[in-house]
Amino acid sequence: MKDTLISPAVEFYDVVTRTHSEGGDALRSVLAEVDPSAGAILDVGAGTGRTVQIIAEAVPGARIVAVEPDLVMRTVLTHRVVADDDLRSRVTILADDAQGMAIPETLSAVVLYGVLGMLDRDERARLWDRLLPRLAPGAPVVVELLPIEKPQTLPPMPYAKERIGEHLYEATLRGEPGEDDLMVLNTTWRITGEEGEVRTVHGTSQWHTFGLDDLARETGLTAERLTLQAGLLRAGG
Repeated sequence: MKDTLISPAVEFYDVVTRTHSEGGDALRSVLAEVDPSAGAILDVGAGTGRTVQIIAEAVPGARIVAVEPDLVMRTVLTHRVVADDDLRSRVTILADDAQGMAIPETLSAVVLYGVLGMLDRDERARLWDRLLPRLAPGAPVVVELLPIEKPQTLPPMPYAKERIGEHLYEATLRGEPGEDDLMVLNTTWRITGEEGEVRTVHGTSQWHTFGLDDLARETGLTAERLTLQAGLLRAGG
């Protein structure tokens, strides 16, 4: 994986995932059918641990491997795991990226939220070459993707909104086409209180665009859309 700059907006990661909670609901639904005896559950790009928490609740007893290369988010992830007796006994944290991570011998499920768009086509191909042979029969691969299959201009739009204490956090998102299949995404966060604007934070990231059908072709797995931004890949028809 290419080196990437940490966005100044990383502090708002959990505000975004809370606002867009439908991906977590879809993940719970899929994982409810997973047999933890079939292998570990691999969470690639585990972030601050929100998906780890969902996995642990949806699949009691499952061994979870959480992969997160970003130091800031991994620090929060570690705090979350250490503070919970159940998570502490079940979750192994790897400070690796998707290309360099150690993969358990057998996987009962794979979660790829917020990470696939950071990989170009060749990098995804290498990831699939490593992951697919480790999947237990019928193991689900739950993915997150932008609802945009090709680079395009996105006018500013509301992205997230949350009140925390006496402050209101509001974000807008806009996008521009980059090179090849890349989208350049810009977020602007405005934090306001009773006296007006407290501060403004700008963040920029890049995301390789693709569709769920593209992932099905890359993997040879069947695909099912779960929500606007979540999809399921699974062997068999």
